[in-house]
Amino acid sequence: MTSRVQVLPSDVADQIAAGEVVERPASVVKELVENALDAGARHVDVQVRDGGRALIRVSDDGHGMPRSDAVLALARHATSKIRAAQDLVGIGTFGFRGEALPAIASVSELALETATGDGEATLVHASHGHVRRPEDCARRRGTTVSVEGLFAQVPARRKFLRAARTEWRAIVDTLTATALLRPDVGITAAHDDKPVLTWPPVKSLRERVAAVWGADIAESFLAVDDIDGPVRVHGLIEKPNDVGTAARRFWLAVNGRAVRDNGIVRAAESAYRTTLPAGVRPSMLLMIDLPGSDVDVNVHPAKAEVRFRDRWPLERLVERAVRRSLGNVESVPGIRVWNATPFVPPRVDIEALRPVSDGALFDAAADDDSAGAPAPLSSVVAIADLQDVAVDVPPLIQVRRTWMLAERDDGVLLIDQHSAHERVLYERFMASLERGAAPSQRMLFPLTLHLSPSEADAFDANRESFTRLGFEIEGFGGETLIVNAVPMPHPRFDAARCIRESLATLAGDRAPSTHGRHEKLAATIACKAAIKAGDALSQPEMRALYADLARTSLAPHDVHGRATIVLLGWDELEKRFGRQ
Repeated sequence: MTSRVQVLPSDVADQIAAGEVVERPASVVKELVENALDAGARHVDVQVRDGGRALIRVSDDGHGMPRSDAVLALARHATSKIRAAQDLVGIGTFGFRGEALPAIASVSELALETATGDGEATLVHASHGHVRRPEDCARRRGTTVSVEGLFAQVPARRKFLRAARTEWRAIVDTLTATALLRPDVGITAAHDDKPVLTWPPVKSLRERVAAVWGADIAESFLAVDDIDGPVRVHGLIEKPNDVGTAARRFWLAVNGRAVRDNGIVRAAESAYRTTLPAGVRPSMLLMIDLPGSDVDVNVHPAKAEVRFRDRWPLERLVERAVRRSLGNVESVPGIRVWNATPFVPPRVDIEALRPVSDGALFDAAADDDSAGAPAPLSSVVAIADLQDVAVDVPPLIQVRRTWMLAERDDGVLLIDQHSAHERVLYERFMASLERGAAPSQRMLFPLTLHLSPSEADAFDANRESFTRLGFEIEGFGGETLIVNAVPMPHPRFDAARCIRESLATLAGDRAPSTHGRHEKLAATIACKAAIKAGDALSQPEMRALYADLARTSLAPHDVHGRATIVLLGWDELEKRFGRQ
């Protein structure tokens, strides 16, 4: 009986390996450029013809290879990156499988030209898996790999390649990711003998973004840099006010390797909650550095995915790092504010907030003239004492009964009073919903509210949450409610209107989780309960609101994704008046 199990011929095995590594011309470019970076290259040049089907040539000025290594590099399972199984833990290089060059050579005409700088230069040809004898050549220190006729003898694979323009676009995407990963390396590229990309080495990721996508895009990003023990999260995130004005870009690197990870993406995007409208997704360029023993990079044929030892703490750290950056004044719309000092004195998350009963919001730095003044906006419930951190409140002016104006060292702040109070109330309400009932004020005459069926259903679904927020409401038969006590966020609070409009907004809501329901309810009631544009504020009220806002975690943004603060820099003012 003929055996059904057979060892595959070497050429078939090579093409199967090639299918795992070489998906399209961009895959070849990625492998060759990463090899160049591993070789210590300071400049990489890429030449492409016909979208990579006719020619891919990658040249570098790295340390090159001696002749013996040049020949071995084209053998399967040959690599300079690892020696034993334990070396697979904490790999610090791009390539390590020993598959890329032989896999590429098995489906193309490949020429490897390399020199170490000591006078020895080697040229090795390989034709669809058959390696020829090495030859002498003349070249400077570094390596050039030329790949011609990709998949020419594998028509089943070649027919799946797209048009030349599409393949070239994929190559540009690959080079862009590499350029962002290594801004210290110069990269040039040409297509069909026409120079297309010229990215000289720069000192920072922001400078590289400006070179790749333009200065306007670079200015729309905020810096992120957060450290927790041996883990660091750093990079750039898009300002909420700029989200949606250009194509979305998300790029992630782990220990210097560009990867895909939906969990990290979700964690980073969740930090934008209450700063963006629903359905809008920000651009981000994030790098995560952590011990090599905490991440496994050997889980994907193209090394495009990784596995983390402790995913949950890492995702929390990413979310916290992004959210902290969003809480700084650099995230507000303005001019030349990259190096501005933070508006928020302490950096805290909502989790750090704790409700305080009957807390006066005038601290030592803010209540010099508060004696005998009208009750501040937050006369019943304070956000948090934040370890009694005093907020230095500058002189404030109300403009058109809508904005508060304050002077800073780097410019003039304009604060939207409704958006600011909305942010204050939202974080206070979230603290109450997550941690316990808030104080309330009994009404002299109870309110009677007649609801529609959908509003009554919304109240039933959120009854406990309303109680936690300080509302004391009871049913009075059918769809009628009696309101006996309410929170009092400011003297002009219209409890009946707030409850009605909140229930109308919540009607039909099907938030998937308790936290999601809390966020929706807190945002809705904060919007309805906040002071409005057109409300005249006294000096003590403005000072209290400023101090309250300074103690929130995301002062620059309201809960709808709009700006709370706009900064007009002194440089811009001087330019407008011809002083520059």
